[in-house]
Amino acid sequence: MTGKLIVNGRKKLSGQTDIQGAKNSVLPILSATLLTGGENVIHCCPQISDVYSALRILRYLGGSANLEGHTAVIKCDCITRSEIPENLMREMRSTIVFLGAMLARTGQARICLPGGCELGPRPIDLHLNALRKMGVSIDERYGCISCRVRDRLRGAKISLPFPSVGATENILLSAVLADGTTIITNAAREPEISDLCDYLTACGANIYGAGEGTIVIDGVDKLSGCVHTVIPDRIAAVTFLAAAAVTGGKLVLNGTVSSHLDAVIPLFEEAGCRVIAENGKIYIRSPERLRAFKSVRTMPYPGFPTDAQAVMMSVACVAEGTTVFVENIFESRYRHVEELTRMGANIRVANRVAVTEGVERLFGANVTALELRGAAALVVAALAAEGKTEIEGINFLERGYENLEVALSELGADIKKV
Repeated sequence: MTGKLIVNGRKKLSGQTDIQGAKNSVLPILSATLLTGGENVIHCCPQISDVYSALRILRYLGGSANLEGHTAVIKCDCITRSEIPENLMREMRSTIVFLGAMLARTGQARICLPGGCELGPRPIDLHLNALRKMGVSIDERYGCISCRVRDRLRGAKISLPFPSVGATENILLSAVLADGTTIITNAAREPEISDLCDYLTACGANIYGAGEGTIVIDGVDKLSGCVHTVIPDRIAAVTFLAAAAVTGGKLVLNGTVSSHLDAVIPLFEEAGCRVIAENGKIYIRSPERLRAFKSVRTMPYPGFPTDAQAVMMSVACVAEGTTVFVENIFESRYRHVEELTRMGANIRVANRVAVTEGVERLFGANVTALELRGAAALVVAALAAEGKTEIEGINFLERGYENLEVALSELGADIKKV
């Protein structure tokens, strides 16, 4: 049974903290270990529920997978299954990233998607259409997807209509052991894609153009395990920057790659914060009252990340002036707005646009998180609010943040899990 967070706000944060390994990098890398023989040692694995779920899936499929501290040791020499049961699928929304790896390893895969709706366009269609071009036969019924390939996957030219991170990852995982060359155009360019490619290359894959709009993969016959260190989590870094900003605090974030935050740091500067990035550290000092940053438009990398939209909205809630958010990546990405308004925020939503008028202060309330990034936004808002805030639904928060309440407490926040 999960608990809840109790936050007594308006405590200035100060000090320094280390940034965890990237959730959005480690999950596809863990799935990629299915493709390898021998031992994989993955450093900087965050201790989050999604990682534990991914390790359970690897063990279910026949591998050995253990996490000690922040290092995962994985061997997948004896894979005995090619399906993921529904109970494991429901633990982790991004389980779809195992699809390409299972196909490349075993020639077949079966997954059941939570919800099982087969109507209308879905992000997973980008994955399935690409796999069909690589010779995969796909049968969909009753919310389950069964995939099979005769003999071996084959290379193909795949042009994505949208630079989907998940689809790019699944194509990469399918293509590295395919027969021939695969070319992905309009590929996702996120740092997490480059991290996955770095891991696969260290295992023996032939990949060219990682981090660019066109990626070329020459299939190889086999991959070997390797030692790899996961990149720092840029969304976790934004969350700590936001926490410092709304509390008038000053923080040093250790173990960061500031170039991954080039679309976000200017917004903190526009809000009146002093930000210095050097030598793997980011220093932020916040003014007593933030100024509004005028507009935020979520875009594929190197644009503003959709995963940072919610926490930056919490910053805008207490900044002087008006900020306009435009969500261009996902629908239903404003589920945190209603809970923020319960705390006194002034936000008006129309379709993909959210107009946020900053208020003098927020007030503590009983709120409920409905998804991961919205949960982080509620924590940031609670840190800025007057009085006590109780946040339910923190199981969502624990999918992507490692002991966030402990780290914030060490920086001076009055926050505890009960």
